[in-house]
Amino acid sequence: MESVVDGSVFTGAQETEKKNKVALPLLGKIQQAQRSQADLTAVERFARVHEQQSKSSGSPASSTQQPPAQARYYRNLIPLTKPGAGEQYAFEVDLDVCTGCKACVTACHRMNGLEDGEAWRSVGLLHGGTSSEPVQQTVTTACHHCLDPACMNGCPVGAYEKSSETGIVKHLDDQCIGCQYCMLTCPYEVPQFSERKGIVRKCDMCSDRLAEGEAPACVQACPNEAISIRVVSTQSVLEDAQGDSFLPGAPSPGITAPTTTYKTNKPQPKNLLPADFFSVRPAHTHRPLVIMLVLTQLSVGAFCVQSLSAAFGPLHAWVALGTGLLALAASVLHLGRPQYAFRAFIGLRTSWLSREIIAFGMFAPLAAAYALTLWKPEWFGDIPFAAALLGPELGFAVAGVGLLGVFCSVMLYHVTRRVFWSAGRTAFRFYMTAAVLGIATTVCTTAITAAWTSSEASAAALIRQLGAALMLATAIKLAGDATLFLHLRDKQFGDLKRSAVLMTGELWRWTFFRFAAGAIGGVLVPGALLLSATPTQWPPVVAASAASLVFCLIGEIFERSLFFAAVSAPRMPGTIGSAAR
Repeated sequence: MESVVDGSVFTGAQETEKKNKVALPLLGKIQQAQRSQADLTAVERFARVHEQQSKSSGSPASSTQQPPAQARYYRNLIPLTKPGAGEQYAFEVDLDVCTGCKACVTACHRMNGLEDGEAWRSVGLLHGGTSSEPVQQTVTTACHHCLDPACMNGCPVGAYEKSSETGIVKHLDDQCIGCQYCMLTCPYEVPQFSERKGIVRKCDMCSDRLAEGEAPACVQACPNEAISIRVVSTQSVLEDAQGDSFLPGAPSPGITAPTTTYKTNKPQPKNLLPADFFSVRPAHTHRPLVIMLVLTQLSVGAFCVQSLSAAFGPLHAWVALGTGLLALAASVLHLGRPQYAFRAFIGLRTSWLSREIIAFGMFAPLAAAYALTLWKPEWFGDIPFAAALLGPELGFAVAGVGLLGVFCSVMLYHVTRRVFWSAGRTAFRFYMTAAVLGIATTVCTTAITAAWTSSEASAAALIRQLGAALMLATAIKLAGDATLFLHLRDKQFGDLKRSAVLMTGELWRWTFFRFAAGAIGGVLVPGALLLSATPTQWPPVVAASAASLVFCLIGEIFERSLFFAAVSAPRMPGTIGSAAR
């Protein structure tokens, strides 16, 4: 068999060989493209469909994946020009046409490949009006790409950046260590933690698509064009934030200056509130942080007491040091990616979390050196400036740096702008915890040292004094904590009343154990010690002092758990029955 191609004569075998040389590489490329297509993310597949559609000059796309009907409206839903000086991109939501269908939520979830339970956009409800003229309004919300983003300012590793050209706030996944602090600093609860990835993620306004003239997924998906992207003046945003008007029941725009605009032509009743406004649920307890805060404050309090007198021996310093180191180890358990914890110093300029880490990072080696000098002072006899190391100056330095670390802890929660975590309230809690646990630890170690060294007579008077100080400090701490319940009588359902309702309602058991354990360990047992601290009764004194410390510690752990679980603050509108946080 022969055939003629371009004037040449080929046998059948030669022709087959030539076709294989052409077909096989082509088949390989097709198979490679198919494998590549299978590896594409949802966003990339969606973008490829639109790219193919535009190249085909209007010809229909694949029958298996049609572009959305909203494609013809893209240019009406996004700006024709990029932001200029003093401008940035922002979401605009038309409340009059939002029906709450959640097409935007679904589109965002699918296009960004989010996990179950993870959502970068949500839909809530506003209720108000009267029984004769009720008002119900659905609201779609996402990241507001604020002028002064709290998530970026609080991040200890610089995992956020705000574009100088578009104003879009992006999260840098590779930089994130999963500390979740941005979830506390953002008043709008925008960042979402991914358990599987160990990092936080958030909406970036589909910036890559927007740069190519494509509307974000939520904008494209809305059947009523309720969401659009507009260019806003940063000065106008700042001026609007002064009026403290954003959405009913939402956090104040004065905190971060959010850029999202909600527009409506309908009159809004004064009593318009989120559907979940009166729904209060416990927040996340952050157990590693509970342990870290309580034990660091115990350690600092114990070293502060030790710096006041040379009567407390090396056992006390080693116990204080051990609890401090245990606290720092517990804090690492809160990180989604603890292997990158070394990055936590990057945000020193803006993040109180970075400052707290540095302060306690200095506290630990100083405390270790101090404990070592008390235990083996002869090791430092020939070292230059040994007098300074062996003198009280090192003890004062340890106490001072520790108190600085506690201050950083106070400010870390104060900057979240939650009333329950205000600087005054938080400072009272944290420093009084340091006082109560520091004194209770000192009573325990002093009793053990006295029984071990047979110096009961000199220790008896000291334990009486410490027991009286512990009773006083505990009484002040418990009374201060109890003042929150006065807000149960508030006429307005504000933040502190919400916290009081939680502590007397769903969290009543935690509240009971907090006050019961605190009273037993800080008042009843020390009262008994005042009568028992004599040289002939040291076995029960040691047992009682240990019990006092344990009960005080349990009480403070419950108090710190309530510190996280009972916090309540304004949030974006949710739905009936949804969690308050």
